[in-house]
Amino acid sequence: MEKDQQELIFKLSMFEQQMQQMQQQLQAVEQGITELNMLNRGLDDLKSSVNRDILAPIGRGVFAKAKLLSEDLVVDIGNKTLIKKTIPETQKIINEQTEKLEEVKIELNNNLQDLGGEFNKIILESRQIKEKE
Repeated sequence: MEKDQQELIFKLSMFEQQMQQMQQQLQAVEQGITELNMLNRGLDDLKSSVNRDILAPIGRGVFAKAKLLSEDLVVDIGNKTLIKKTIPETQKIINEQTEKLEEVKIELNNNLQDLGGEFNKIILESRQIKEKE
């Protein structure tokens, strides 16, 4: 019986760790979605800012006053590859990334629910074992 209890405690501990990791991943995905949505709204603001002064971030809360000369943007598409895109083209890329993150969020939520179900199943089994003792 002692061995069964130790094994049960180990299983529950493993499930708890996995659930915590998934919750952290879920928070990171949600944060990514929020940041992309904020970026998209910021791009909306840029549409009407051509030939106007803006504050351009240059790093860690430091901004430079700049003049926006066109709606053309330089976008990093991965591996430090930069390409010229219009604001709507950039927003399309952002929307595609947001959709992918939403899919990951759904998958993580489903996995978390499945894991929670397994966790509860083990707890119920342990209660039944104790009742038989």
